[in-house]
Amino acid sequence: MTTLSLFELNNLVAETLSLELSDEYWVEAELSEAREVRGHCYMELVQKEESSHTPIARASAKCWKNRWNVIGPYFERLTSQPLHAGMKVLLKVYANFHEAYGFSWIVTDINPEYTMGDMLKRRQAVIEQLRMAGIFDLQKELEMPLLPRRIAVISSASAAGYGDFCAQLAGNDYGFKFATRLFPAVMQGEQVEESIVSALNSINEEADNFDVVVIIRGGGATADLSGFDTLRLAENVAQFPLPIITGIGHERDESILDIVSHAKVKTPTAAAELIISRYTAVWHRIGDAEERMLGYIGRRMEYEHMRLSRVSEKIPVVFSLVKARQTAAIGQLQSRLHGALRHRLVDERHHIDIISGMLQPLADRGITKEKHRLQLLVQRVEAQDPERLLRRGYSITLHNGRALKGSSRLVAGDILVTRLAEGSVTSVVESKENGYE
Repeated sequence: MTTLSLFELNNLVAETLSLELSDEYWVEAELSEAREVRGHCYMELVQKEESSHTPIARASAKCWKNRWNVIGPYFERLTSQPLHAGMKVLLKVYANFHEAYGFSWIVTDINPEYTMGDMLKRRQAVIEQLRMAGIFDLQKELEMPLLPRRIAVISSASAAGYGDFCAQLAGNDYGFKFATRLFPAVMQGEQVEESIVSALNSINEEADNFDVVVIIRGGGATADLSGFDTLRLAENVAQFPLPIITGIGHERDESILDIVSHAKVKTPTAAAELIISRYTAVWHRIGDAEERMLGYIGRRMEYEHMRLSRVSEKIPVVFSLVKARQTAAIGQLQSRLHGALRHRLVDERHHIDIISGMLQPLADRGITKEKHRLQLLVQRVEAQDPERLLRRGYSITLHNGRALKGSSRLVAGDILVTRLAEGSVTSVVESKENGYE
């Protein structure tokens, strides 16, 4: 009986394989593991039964450094993802059996279009599930607070994007103040889904303490977006009670998380700018209202001055002294009113600055209230002008120099002076059975 050593047997297997399997083959498989060691890429391949997802085939594969340095960056550039567990791949391989290390498939090429097609298919399946469940557009239906000051941030504490976000908020040109609170999460790798969902649950427990949620991270040329495309994460975000802004830092592609969120931006800095822009819009609206108020007051003062001049020309000469006194009094009143209005505007502007700094979303109602009160003051001042009543056809009856309000104290012979818009009428009270006239 002929016996062989293990080396001889393995060598025989290697020669047989090199003769029988000399070609290269394209093979479809799912990665159960992918790691890079000293520049080489080592993969564990698996095929699962579609109905039960039970593995029915396994194999090891390797891509040597000289080849991996070419196809690896190309694959990541097209798919925007590195190789990772769970990814469907189409590999070009040939069989290799080493006497010392056993059998493996050697990878010479990877088709990125196949993986992109599978990724797209999975994304579309998730989106369709969200639509069928009626939750795809729920975030878009939420109303963003006018001035979102209390911000819950989901990010890695050490990520540069988180630092950029906070720096952008703190360094805004208007000095607006924001209250941010970090809910740390893993933003890359297989733990993305579980980590972000856990952070969302923590925020939801105290949702009344926040106005908006921001999910951000620093981006990279080959950022792994697969963790942001899962059904569970999309369902949690779509049904979250607070508006969610995403800025996960990727310039070319958008994740399902981006699609279902209330608003998406490309970078953490852009997320901060989106929040700041809401404040600047309100700030400019307040400034415009202030300018309109000043313009209205100026025009009103000019109008009143012209009206007063016209009235003064019609006053008889006998009232010249009264006119002079009234003109002086009105001038003083105008000066005091103008000064008071300016002082009030300064106070209100300072009040607005304080409100803006404290980010209380009551600025609009305060301005409206003060404007209404100012209009009431002007109306009351106008209503107190006796000349206005006389011009409208009313008269004032004087008894002993005082305005007469009733007839109960009149006696026969009392002299009454009725003042009209032009001139006056003097009358004497006569006794009658049914009263006086």
